[in-house]
This record gives sequence, C-alpha cells and structure tokens, in this order.
Amino acid sequence: MKRSAPMKRTWFKRKEPKPFALADRKTTLRRRSKKPTVAEGSKYLAACRDEPCYLRVEGVCCGRWDTVVPAHSNQSRHGKGGALKAAHAFTVPGCFTCHAWIDQGPAPREEKFSAWDLAYERWEPIRARKLGREAA
Repeated sequence: MKRSAPMKRTWFKRKEPKPFALADRKTTLRRRSKKPTVAEGSKYLAACRDEPCYLRVEGVCCGRWDTVVPAHSNQSRHGKGGALKAAHAFTVPGCFTCHAWIDQGPAPREEKFSAWDLAYERWEPIRARKLGREAA
C-alpha cells in the first residue's frame, strides 16, 4: 500500500486533569509494609553461629562445622517469593553442601521442604533458648 501524501505530524495532546483525580489516586495507594531492620534480623542469624548442621541431608552433608551458615526457607508460607528471601526467623544452620542441595539441588521440591521442616523442628527450641524465649 502506497501513500500519495506523507502523514501529517501532530503533537500529542495532554488531557485536561480532572479536579479530584489526584485525591482519588492517593486514597487507593497502599502503604508498603515496613522492612525489618538489620538489627532485628541479625539476632536470628547470630544464633546460627557455632552450631552444627541441622539439615543433615543423607548422602550430601559434609559435616564440617566451619562451613555452617543460616539456610533460609524456600517456602512461600515463610515469606519467600520471587526475588524475596524468607524472613530471618525461618533460618536453620546448615553446612555448605546441605545448603546448596536445598537451594540448587536436583531433588523434588517436596523432599527439600520436608528436610528443611524436620531441621526447623529440631532447631526451633534450641534457638528459642539461645534467644531467651519460649519455642512457638
């Protein structure tokens, strides 16, 4: 299809603002939930220091205490989703190899979730004692 005359160029026209449009928009915007501070989360991470591996995945665990780090839950019920990490309250001490198995391992998701849940059941009362409160 050929045009005999070039298209006429026009400027974009702005719409006239409605008198209450801005006020309506402000009421519909929700406030973001407050992110926990570093100090609030660091107590859970500090509780994992100098602990053995609680994940203890059979055939995977290296048993080296010097590689133990806090392993966050990968379950959406604990706040994990998209690029968000689960809350620091849902961490378990795990060695490097068990942590890698939980995060990137080839095992089915249900198997990883059950291994993490079992470790959390063992870890939660000990962590509560370290933090000076009752286990939930």
